Amino acid sequence: MAGHAHPQRTARTAAAVLVLLALLAGCGGAGDRPVDPTVQEIQQTLDARATALLEHDRVAYLASLEPGAAALRAAQGTEFDNLAEVPLHSWEYRIERVRHHGTTAVADTELHYRIAGYDAAPVTASRTLELAERDGRWYVTADRAGTGTPQQLWQQGDVDVVRGSRSLVLAVGQDEARLRDLAAAADRAVPAVSDAWPSRWAGRIVVLVPASVEEMGRLLGAPAAGYRGIAAVTTGETDPEATRPADRVVVNPQAYGLLGDFGQGVVLTHEATHVATRAHTSAATPMWLSEGFADWVAYRGTGRTAAEIAPEMQEAVRAGDVPAELPADRHFSFGGDPGGLARAYEGGRLACEMIAERWGEEKLTAFYRTVGEGRHRAGAVERALGEELGTTTAGFTAMWRDYLTAALR
Repeated sequence: MAGHAHPQRTARTAAAVLVLLALLAGCGGAGDRPVDPTVQEIQQTLDARATALLEHDRVAYLASLEPGAAALRAAQGTEFDNLAEVPLHSWEYRIERVRHHGTTAVADTELHYRIAGYDAAPVTASRTLELAERDGRWYVTADRAGTGTPQQLWQQGDVDVVRGSRSLVLAVGQDEARLRDLAAAADRAVPAVSDAWPSRWAGRIVVLVPASVEEMGRLLGAPAAGYRGIAAVTTGETDPEATRPADRVVVNPQAYGLLGDFGQGVVLTHEATHVATRAHTSAATPMWLSEGFADWVAYRGTGRTAAEIAPEMQEAVRAGDVPAELPADRHFSFGGDPGGLARAYEGGRLACEMIAERWGEEKLTAFYRTVGEGRHRAGAVERALGEELGTTTAGFTAMWRDYLTAALR
């Protein structure tokens, strides 16, 4: 870690200068109005704080806080300690806006950080810092999440770290043996995904395990009730410009723990598929394709039949209730009907299975990538169906309905 301190500091300082120049450029030229030195002074305080964290210098980290603020220093010291084992590659604050009056200021910032060896792009979190000037120096007097920003794992407790060969598990309040088993399962999931997805990807995943489903909800910035029966989810940016995003697989310790080895393997392979395909997933990609493809990869090569994998859909088909259309995005809502959610996933997976069987696995992955090239939903699937599969939406839907009936009757 110490060997990386100076390159990190150089990169961070360069970024800070660029941000500062951008901020100053927005104030007009030299003949308009004077440059506010407060932004630069506050950036220096935040840079010193970031450097201290990367260099594991607790004294210097706390020195950025207002002297005598006992509660703040205790809380910030705890967060510093919680991060002690996390292998950080970079940590920087980018100022978006400063509002100041006299010797006090509020800085709206973006915290950018990367995990060493795993993140090619940073995770970004909005932070609002309050500061006060004392004897010509700015000190942090409050540090809180920006409006609507989810918690970070280290804000929930001391972070334990388990390293796999292709995975990094970061957890709070979990048994170490259980975390090692999870890392081993993640290590098996990664090559299974690479075998099914020929496009280049990182070939490694970061897994977060909070202490409870309630804490999982706080990490995701959503009510925990929607995740109680969900074993894991993957976070990341679905943006065609983000070719190397920093994804996180977030595990629900209760739901995941109820699964056997096979189920846990399916869950982690499914989530690792989302990490692998992220750069080719966009606003144009319907959930039946993104979730269906991930499930197709997860069950690929397991020998499980369509009926074993899709019991809810089989019940519907046998009752004569064959869906008229492919699942809509709304059918994948975690807070909705569990049976409807299961049928949505099963229907999407069977659509991908049908493509793999009729057109081949290479065409399935090509279809996925072509859909993801679109920036908008309208027309993206239709174009990919024509270019890659030589069919139309109506034709594909009819084939899918026939496929459900044949596979599940």
